[in-house]
Amino acid sequence: MDAFRQFFDTASSTFTYLLTDPMTRNAVIIDPVDTHLDAYLAVIAGEDLTLDYVLETHAHADHVTSSGRLCQSTGAKAAAPVHCAILPADVQLEDGAAIRFGGETLRAVHTPGHTAGSMSYLWRDRVFTGDTLLIGGCGRTDFQDGNAGALYDSITRSLFTLPGATIVCPAHDYHDRTASTIDEERRTNPRLAGKSRADFIRIMEELLLPKPKAIDATVAANRRLGLDVQQA
Repeated sequence: MDAFRQFFDTASSTFTYLLTDPMTRNAVIIDPVDTHLDAYLAVIAGEDLTLDYVLETHAHADHVTSSGRLCQSTGAKAAAPVHCAILPADVQLEDGAAIRFGGETLRAVHTPGHTAGSMSYLWRDRVFTGDTLLIGGCGRTDFQDGNAGALYDSITRSLFTLPGATIVCPAHDYHDRTASTIDEERRTNPRLAGKSRADFIRIMEELLLPKPKAIDATVAANRRLGLDVQQA
């Protein structure tokens, strides 16, 4: 049994991660997408897993979560960053919170900037960075109380202080890449390598990205764990 499994949604370029204790078969899932619910449930049933928690890194703007329906189907608890206003979540995660499943422990690290509440999660030799740190990039900072200075601090003072070999598992990638390392991002990330805080803030201000489609409805749905959403 694989302790680590990665799923990919091509429509939103979103990664979902299923982490398992192979000894006890307890598991957690991070950032599930609504259209992949059946695939997750098939793996959970096929491998006889007990899903303990469904975790969100933040309230996503580009896809609807399947957190609520996963919890309804499996009895898992929803866990979300306390500052993301995902009020139906059973567990409101503070910085440093420990999520235990079987003999495994995952630790929450508050990494604001993309959104005010964004969390990263540390597990074994990996860090699940949400939209805080991407492969060769980072999340935008122009909505959901985003703040470029806060994002720079989160990356440089929290994530970049991890061991260089730590594997970076982001919430998205748009160029067919699946993972990176802290050392690689410190050395080569074009928005961060050799850039001062002021440089980074200027870069982010000059992106001028279009507003995501249906962002208001999508964020609202995700703050309800994807429940009571009209399916197209």
